This record gives sequence, C-alpha cells and structure tokens, in this order.
Amino acid sequence: MTSTAPLSHQPVLLTEALTALHLHPGGRYVDATFGRGGHAAALLAALGPEGRVLALDRDPAAARCAAERFGGDARFSFVRAAFGRLAEVVAEQGWSGRVDGILLDLGVSSPQLDDPARGFSFNRDGPLDMRMDPTAGSSAAEWLDRVDEVELGRVLAEYGEERFYRRVARAVVASLRQAPVATTQQLAAIVAATVPTREPGKHPATRTFQAIRIAVNDELGELRAVLPQAVR
Repeated sequence: MTSTAPLSHQPVLLTEALTALHLHPGGRYVDATFGRGGHAAALLAALGPEGRVLALDRDPAAARCAAERFGGDARFSFVRAAFGRLAEVVAEQGWSGRVDGILLDLGVSSPQLDDPARGFSFNRDGPLDMRMDPTAGSSAAEWLDRVDEVELGRVLAEYGEERFYRRVARAVVASLRQAPVATTQQLAAIVAATVPTREPGKHPATRTFQAIRIAVNDELGELRAVLPQAVR
C-alpha cells in the first residue's frame, strides 16, 4: 500500500517533473534525491501494483524517513548512497537496462535548512557542518580550517558567484588565524561585516554558505559523475 502520511514539504515543480517522466503504471523509476519523500510519494501514487520506485539519498535522516513512510510498500526500496553511485546501486538492485525514468532534485532540502544542528542555515545558530551525510567526510568548519585564502576565494567565486569573494576569503582566513570558526552565526557575522552591499531580500552570507556547502559535499563532482550514468 502507498503511504498516506502527509507531505512535510511539497516539492517544487512536482507536476512538471512527473509529466517529464512520462509515467506508466508498471514502470521502474529512480528517485535519486529522496529527501523527505515528496517525489517518491507522488511517483508511488501514480504507479500501479507492478510499478517500482528505487530511492537514493546519502542523508541518514532521509533513510529514517523512507523506512517510516514507505517501509510497508513492497513497490518501494531505498538505498543510502550518494547519487554519484547511481549505476552501481541500480546494478545491485537488478535494474540495469530496466529503468524507465530518473529524477534528480538538486541542492539542499528544506528539512536540512530547518534543522540548526545540520549547520546549513545562517539564520539559526548551530555547528558549522553542512554535510549531506554528517557521518562521512569533513564538516564545513574542518574544511575551512585547512583551506587557504586562494582556494576559498575560488570556491566563493565559482560556486557562490560572490562578487566580493576576495574580501570574504581574506576576512574568513584572518578570523581563523585568531580562533576556529565553529558555528553558522560566527561565519555569517564575518561575512556580514565584510560584504559592503546587500542584495534586496538576501542575507549577505547567502552566497558564501551556498559555495561552501557545494564544496564540502562535492556536489558538482557528484553531478558530473551521475549524468553519464543516467544516460547509460
């Protein structure tokens, strides 16, 4: 049976995404960015008894949500993995050559932003983490502690399109020489004191947080890995 649990977050462009997948009732579909299950729920609702949904996510909170929401639906399976491992997971599930559609909803999810303990948001104080999988790799604080000014500036310019990337990089590295930058509000305050202009409606640290998050999670590397796999 399909879960009837209410959606905690309504995916953006849900109808458009489902239309683009050209769903048919007995198809096999991969939701490679499960999040909190909004897309998976819609997929399962549109499929018949023979349809199947395979979901991936590297976030342990997503794994818990998948078990709670869809653990009783035989048409659904979940694998905790980054979507850069798409082909490997599909092969392990015996789906190679049998996938009818793949969905990728890129970026950070609302529940991750809403939880201060995850360290994604500059609006709420918490540990400067930003990892999609907090059990693996280096946190944003650890990454900042070892990055040099030139590399930080490059990340801010390329991943955040931060106009004042040199100033921000210089200020962050200077602060790090005095003491670790361990919380989201510490980093946000450094950026706010450095960026001389404000985009209307945007916190001055928006672009910096985006850039560091992308670097910490190697989001573009994962995307470069998954796209040719998806085509195959």
